[in-house]
Amino acid sequence: MVLNSAAQLPFFASRIVNWQKDHGRHHLPWQGTHDPYKIWLSEIMLQQTQVATVMGYYERFLSRFPDIASLAAAEQDEVMPYWAGLGYYARARNLHRCARQLVAEWEGAFPTSSEQIATLPGIGRSTAAAIAAFSYGERSPIMDGNVKRVFTRYFGIYGISSQRLTEQVLWQTAGDALAAADSSLDMAAYTQGLMDLGSDCCTRTRPDCARCPLQESCYAHEHSVQHELPTPKPKKTPPERECTMLILQQHESILLERQVSPGIWGGLWSLPKYDDASALHTACSNWGQSYKRSQKMAGLLHVFSHFKLHIEPWYVQCDASSVAEPGPRQAWVPIEHLPSTALPAPVKKILSGLFDL
Repeated sequence: MVLNSAAQLPFFASRIVNWQKDHGRHHLPWQGTHDPYKIWLSEIMLQQTQVATVMGYYERFLSRFPDIASLAAAEQDEVMPYWAGLGYYARARNLHRCARQLVAEWEGAFPTSSEQIATLPGIGRSTAAAIAAFSYGERSPIMDGNVKRVFTRYFGIYGISSQRLTEQVLWQTAGDALAAADSSLDMAAYTQGLMDLGSDCCTRTRPDCARCPLQESCYAHEHSVQHELPTPKPKKTPPERECTMLILQQHESILLERQVSPGIWGGLWSLPKYDDASALHTACSNWGQSYKRSQKMAGLLHVFSHFKLHIEPWYVQCDASSVAEPGPRQAWVPIEHLPSTALPAPVKKILSGLFDL
């Protein structure tokens, strides 16, 4: 499966380190620290999320939760507003669980080996290795999506990278590259260099081979197969779902519903959701409300990683004399509090169209 006989394993890591020091990223807010809490937070936020999106969230989150103790002491309700809009909300729930476990079992500090770090909630092998490399200089390989792309192209590793056999080859190759590297290798620069190379140079669709420090002995460049590596997954058409959301306004408040965990929006506050408009209006009728206004709004398509959701919002305004009692997990939230409420991105977008959040 590894085809590159020209690969120069002893020089692989040093070339990446030298390139990173001259051409890599050095001014990201989570760089220049050995604090495992700050490194952990950045690594979790950067999973499936672009750097530009993470920057603002990272600063706001740290301002509110500057250390493990403050995060562990908070309730999940206090944490979720600082993650709302970032997506993949299980990350935030695991972040909170992990902080509490660190306080309960590790005296509020991170363990010092990647093997121990990987036992914590929401932290996989690659993330654990990155935390250990940046915090403690541990020589452990990482293997995220960007790094897989570098390895498959340079070493000529075919096979879908998420499949077990291919992953085993990738991890073995990454370990071999570290074993062949000089003992004085700067692990922080090497780890960051792999990330930078994959995101900035060895990109998915338009790799900039002319700038790559590995170009001379890269299998994909030599054989012009950059578009074939990593081996593409068979394309699947994501399923599509539909729902109707109720924007129920009473005086200067909106009815919101707490989403159950686990779930896509678990722990966040969303608009009450129904299968269709008929079910929504039936629910309203059952409350015995009288309304001043009922209006269908423009639909919204929200794309998740594994399906597409078509949302049909309905704006309903209660008569001033009527009082709607919230149901289970529901609450009336003042419109002025909506900007600081943990709302999913599509819900915030819908409400912003009405109330200029």
